[in-house]
Amino acid sequence: MTRVWDTDDAQHGRVNAARDAAPIEKYRSSSQQRILRVLIALAGHEITGLTPGDVARAAEVTPSNATRDLNNLAIAGLAEQIQSDGRWRLGPKLIQIALSHTQGMDRASGRLAEVKQRYSREPK
Repeated sequence: MTRVWDTDDAQHGRVNAARDAAPIEKYRSSSQQRILRVLIALAGHEITGLTPGDVARAAEVTPSNATRDLNNLAIAGLAEQIQSDGRWRLGPKLIQIALSHTQGMDRASGRLAEVKQRYSREPK
């Protein structure tokens, strides 16, 4: 977000916080918040999964909304239904995103270590 400077703020080096703050509640979507609660409910149940009813209770949503959200998460690859018993668990795509994030952090950490080592040498 581009910061907006008032004349007085620019003179004092301060950003107008009121205009700089993101209007978070303005963009809140109850259906998107609901599907995120469903996704979070699946965490920790990757082996045995959860029934749609368990997901609905954990996410505090109606069973029909849980089923709708689980199917939408499956379309996105973020959840999958276990074929043997119909339970649901996190899908591989979410894990792949997490692993990609970890790899990116490792690369950044390695680069930071290189720069730190370069700048911490004694001058010749």
